[in-house]
Amino acid sequence: MFERFWGNGQVAAALERMIARERIPQTMLFAGAEGLGKATLARRFAARLLGHPELIEQDDLSLPQNRTAIAGRERWPAEKRNEDPLLFASHPDFVTFAPDGPLRQISIHQMRLLKDRARYKPLRGRWRIFLVDRLDRANEQAANSLLKTLEEPPDHLIIIATAENAFDLLPTIRSRAVPFHFTPLPKETMQAFVGAQGLDHPDQRILLAHGSPGRAVSLDLAAYDKRRRAMLALLRVAAGAAQWSEWVPYSEAISRTRSEKLEWYVEALYPLLRDLLVLRETGGEIGNEDLRRDLEAVASKVTFAWIRQAVSRADELIDLVRRNIQKAVALDGLIVELQAAARGA
Repeated sequence: MFERFWGNGQVAAALERMIARERIPQTMLFAGAEGLGKATLARRFAARLLGHPELIEQDDLSLPQNRTAIAGRERWPAEKRNEDPLLFASHPDFVTFAPDGPLRQISIHQMRLLKDRARYKPLRGRWRIFLVDRLDRANEQAANSLLKTLEEPPDHLIIIATAENAFDLLPTIRSRAVPFHFTPLPKETMQAFVGAQGLDHPDQRILLAHGSPGRAVSLDLAAYDKRRRAMLALLRVAAGAAQWSEWVPYSEAISRTRSEKLEWYVEALYPLLRDLLVLRETGGEIGNEDLRRDLEAVASKVTFAWIRQAVSRADELIDLVRRNIQKAVALDGLIVELQAAARGA
């Protein structure tokens, strides 16, 4: 239905019906895990309404030039970023607002700029479409600023917001948006996608992507494996399956590497915790099959409550990313807390 879009056919079909019936809501929320195509489908949808898909696709944040621009802004002082809020607008009637700065947040200055630009009528056609990518990375001020636009949007404006978890957004924002939930792609669809893209190590990418085509494409397998090994050591020490000395080299390496982000390590931790739960409760198929023996040793030492606490603490670390907490300190603290939980179990 939408060219070069994989999976989540139920969402694509609903959008097709809206276009056919000319009944398009002015605010939509695309929610689901990273890499499922939320922003991609937003661009495809916009291209159907506005035309010139070749221009709209230039706003794809995964394009090398856009990644370079976003990464470069991390070195800007906050004052400079505030004076020049980040947006992409290759098409005159389609604007993308993306997370900005070292903490990758949606800023109040961006949302004020959105409010200001919302007043302008389309240069071509009936609509202007704004994509707010990762609205769940907006702080309270920015979210409240956007809310003012959502309360009384101009007739010509469509706003599409994306978020990993809709419930991370203000209830007042959720109540004003038509929700669309994106789900992971089944294995067969992932196999077809990876084959069509001609990606290397297809089986490994499918296993690690967990149904996310964007993740399958973007995975740096060598870097991911390094982080995964570090998080395995963290779990082994935290569960009492290894001594603290096993973790020390990883902790020191993480401290020295400025380019590595805490959230990347937490992202590598979640699949390991998922596998621990499977091994602890069912003993079935796991994503990190090559680490099964090590994970079984950890699973034998922990409880369901321990795994649940580990997941909860990982969620808290993601929140702390926005406060620029030191990576190694945060991970050291996670180990200490989980060690105490293991002893008390």
